[in-house]
Amino acid sequence: MKARAFDYRRVASVAEALDAYAACEGEARFLAGGQSLLPALNLRLDAPDLLIDIGRIESLRGIALEGDRLRIGALTRHAETLTSPLIAEHAPLLTQAAAYMAHPAIRNLGTMGGSLALSDPASELPACMRALGAELEITGRDGTRTVAADDFFLDLFENVIEPGEMLTAVRVPLPAPGTRMRFEEIARRRGDYALVGLAAHLVLTGATVESARLAFCSVGPTPMRAPAAEAALAGRPLDAAAIAEAKAALADDLAPDEDEGFSAAARMHLARVLLGRVLSALRGQEYGEMAA
Repeated sequence: MKARAFDYRRVASVAEALDAYAACEGEARFLAGGQSLLPALNLRLDAPDLLIDIGRIESLRGIALEGDRLRIGALTRHAETLTSPLIAEHAPLLTQAAAYMAHPAIRNLGTMGGSLALSDPASELPACMRALGAELEITGRDGTRTVAADDFFLDLFENVIEPGEMLTAVRVPLPAPGTRMRFEEIARRRGDYALVGLAAHLVLTGATVESARLAFCSVGPTPMRAPAAEAALAGRPLDAAAIAEAKAALADDLAPDEDEGFSAAARMHLARVLLGRVLSALRGQEYGEMAA
């Protein structure tokens, strides 16, 4: 099957892209890496009247420290996420997650902004953004607004970006002393969508967990936080008892849907296994060791 006929326009600035969208009398889509959009076009799951190519907008590129945030441009490729020294130093969760994303050919083209705008709950980056407490920068013709990752994802493939707006950057808080973070997932084969994935972000003072942010992928319609499991860890040592209580608390946090190829009970079991595995790996680690 081939895509339905559409108009194509390449733009050189965010303003030009937004103006092109506003001028379109039908449906328009922004094209970045195209790793999700192009297959959807070919399968006619999406059929816009205009494709706006934003791939050459330089202002959407770049990874830089800005005050107490690491700003990552929306056109940052997954391959850049995997190799960036700044990301490895200040947000190693993203470095770890990038290694699980599909295969090199896709990582070389796919972009951070494209993945987040798609909001696939099986993808790694949405869960990472919730675990990191990141902010997403959304730009429209009336200006730019910032939305917390916890408020960005609404439902399956749905988020707060309005028609005529685009995701322009991500801002990740710099890690506090005692931060430990880790991403892992379980999949049938390397590069497949995860059966379950977990992004974990802990802050410890000595042996005591001061705060925990746990975000799962592939267990619900959005990347899912686990507040009961987080509360089971907070204010106590990261020991075997705390880990066991956090695993039990997932019953209050997650309720995976039944899937034709994988049951909800099996997915819940894997979520507990993965949580135990990730938290055990974080025991005794220092932030610098993990980031290396």
